[in-house]
Amino acid sequence: MSGLSERPPGAVVGRPLPHESAALHVTGAALYTDDLVGRTHGILHAHPVQAPHAHARVSTLRTAPALDVPGVVRVLTADDVPGLDDAGTHHDEPLFPDEVMFHGHAVCWVLGETLEAARLGALAVEVDYEPLPALVTLREAITAASFQGGQPTVARGDVDGAFDEAAHVFSGELDLAGQEHFYLETHCSLAQVDESGQVFVQCSTQHPTETQDVVAHVLGVPSHAVTVQCLRMGGGFGGKEMQPHGYAAVAALGARLTGRPVRLRLSRTQDMTMSGKRHGFHAQWRVAFDDDGLLQALDATLTSDGGWSLDLSEPVLARALCHVDNAYFIPHVRLHGRIARTHKTSQTAFRGFGGPQGMLVIEDVLGRCAPLLGIDPVELRRRNFYRPGQKTPYGQPVRHPERLVACWEQVLSSGDVATRQAEIRAWNATHEHARRALAVTPVKFGISFNFTAFNQAGALVHVYKDGSVLVTHGGTEMGQGLHTKMLQVAATALGVPLSTVRLAPTRTDKVPNTSATAASSGADLNGAAVKDACEQVLDRLRPVAAERLGVAPDAVRVTDGVVSAPGSDATLAWADLVHQAYFRRVQLWAAGFYRTEGLHWDSTAMRGEPFKYFAYGAAATEVEVDGFTGSYRIRRVDIVHDVGESLSPLVDLGQVEGAFVQGAGWLTLEDLRWDEGDGPTRGRLATQSASTYKLPSFSEMPEVLHVELLAHAPEDGAVYGSKAVGEPPLMLAFSVREALRQAAASFGPAGTSVDLPSPVTPEVLWWAIEDARHRPRDHGLATGGPGRVPEQPHPAAPPLRPHSERAARATSERA
Repeated sequence: MSGLSERPPGAVVGRPLPHESAALHVTGAALYTDDLVGRTHGILHAHPVQAPHAHARVSTLRTAPALDVPGVVRVLTADDVPGLDDAGTHHDEPLFPDEVMFHGHAVCWVLGETLEAARLGALAVEVDYEPLPALVTLREAITAASFQGGQPTVARGDVDGAFDEAAHVFSGELDLAGQEHFYLETHCSLAQVDESGQVFVQCSTQHPTETQDVVAHVLGVPSHAVTVQCLRMGGGFGGKEMQPHGYAAVAALGARLTGRPVRLRLSRTQDMTMSGKRHGFHAQWRVAFDDDGLLQALDATLTSDGGWSLDLSEPVLARALCHVDNAYFIPHVRLHGRIARTHKTSQTAFRGFGGPQGMLVIEDVLGRCAPLLGIDPVELRRRNFYRPGQKTPYGQPVRHPERLVACWEQVLSSGDVATRQAEIRAWNATHEHARRALAVTPVKFGISFNFTAFNQAGALVHVYKDGSVLVTHGGTEMGQGLHTKMLQVAATALGVPLSTVRLAPTRTDKVPNTSATAASSGADLNGAAVKDACEQVLDRLRPVAAERLGVAPDAVRVTDGVVSAPGSDATLAWADLVHQAYFRRVQLWAAGFYRTEGLHWDSTAMRGEPFKYFAYGAAATEVEVDGFTGSYRIRRVDIVHDVGESLSPLVDLGQVEGAFVQGAGWLTLEDLRWDEGDGPTRGRLATQSASTYKLPSFSEMPEVLHVELLAHAPEDGAVYGSKAVGEPPLMLAFSVREALRQAAASFGPAGTSVDLPSPVTPEVLWWAIEDARHRPRDHGLATGGPGRVPEQPHPAAPPLRPHSERAARATSERA
């Protein structure tokens, strides 16, 4: 066990502690960015002027009428920008565009004494638009060859030869939807300028350093003239990794020009119509199996809907391609990726960061092909698991695949899967108009940023003369419990009680050049940096303690605030040690740093070892489906998930539960709809509120939910042996979708293969049930000769039922 992973006796990490701000959350005392408005004097409010077209050229912009509205102070336009008029990092997102690229695009911003004055001022601004043709759907963009960014390929082996020799070949396509983040707190920034021109931005951002960078280049000032602080966020899920920067820049520009604080907070409708979402994907695939059901080859093209600009679409696509294999070894692989450019919001990071979209492809393949192969889906998945010594298609060895097997076997055992499957068969035999099904799916998810440079973190630890400790780190708290874990790490590293340590808000002038709190790496990176800083301080204190105890410095131990050493009966209180060290002029603070070792990645060749390790998990889900309506309920879910040696078990359990529910929402409920018609509202987001966008609620929760963390699975090389937990559990929800597939298929004859779009809404499920009911017994088993992938890589969607355009057809090319 490495020094980074080893836990000392009496460690505070590993204890099931509540969230450090839980009491503040439930009492309403926790402060968020917008709560600071009432504490800020002379504040101005910003409101956007949003375009009513999906694509148009701004021919005239008349702001003078807005200035006649009482309370309007200023209208911000491109002419006011002293630096670079761009809100992104690829220089493809003008802050004040002269070409509208999506319905609701902000062309300018109005500042008012009140939000109502700013709103009325925005209505008074006169804009002349020249409408232009708009690509709204992903399929439209594919047909028009509208692409942006790189088109990477992951390849291994002889794909064509494997198809020629395979016993069974199937092909199909799949469209899977995006997802709205729907964090509780919408985008919000509060900018102020002091007497020396220093800009201070309070922002709900997952990446304060990048927000600082964008604000600085918009204002035309160096980064040291801008400080960004993130107090806490009311949720992020990836939606606040890149998207907050432009809003913060608008607020900072307004503050710089007026000399007054400026608050910019989006309403829920504005947030949904202006900010990016999870990328929707289209996948076309061809797969080969041998007679034992072992995967032989996969040839697939994945096209993501990037929206109007690149944002994070390239790394999202890269991670999707690197996760198409999920938990399965595929000897011969060819995966092509590309990013469509559509006239919609610029799609961005979302929990899983492309991994869910890639993994859904192979899970959909296995779910559709299992009945065609005549193999139980649970068995088909198990047969294809990675084994020791095998590598991913991009060349990374899969470490600890036995932990995947352990999760799988434990969930089968604790979930009593075999017995329940027999009970389900008996129940289905006596219920003509309802069906139950139970599906089990695995997760293998790589942990680290695709972009190697982001795998670094910093921390600042202050030990004060009275022994109290203040910790600042580069990670941001969005409710996921990162601060709770960092408190536990600091207390463990210093050997002091948890009550001794306090966390300060994340600020760019305390810890610079940090990475986004994303990629499930917040605890790994920042925890190691906090530990490093604490150990530096402790190393300086040891000689002082050694002199008092009469031992060698290496023998000094601090446990629960008591300083001692083996072989000595003397002890010393932590506070006394710190007090004495101060008078000996010992430095009592330290800056910690950590960089993830062992990573290398060639983004051009799509080869290397981009991940520090893999997180594993398995879930078994039982559902019951109504054959009359397609409505369903989740009867029971059993989960076993690998988090290494948990830093904070109560927090991790909450993360697993929340991720599973969010994944189930994406796959079954949350249906983004844009106006695809040719009328004046083409491109408008129709699902722009909680009344039209269906989120998971208590009624959709499993009636029984069992979550267990895999025991005795420390991860060497990670802080205190823990593993990341933020993103991987979301993919456990694949088991819900596969259970619904199996339930729908059970309405048809044995061997029925059901195709499902994503999300699987009750309406969609009902049509799938109808298709199964009228399915001939030999459906999907037509024979065919060997051959290459058809020369029509993106066929038109087959004529399907209403609102089921995302469905796809799996066909057998050879029985």
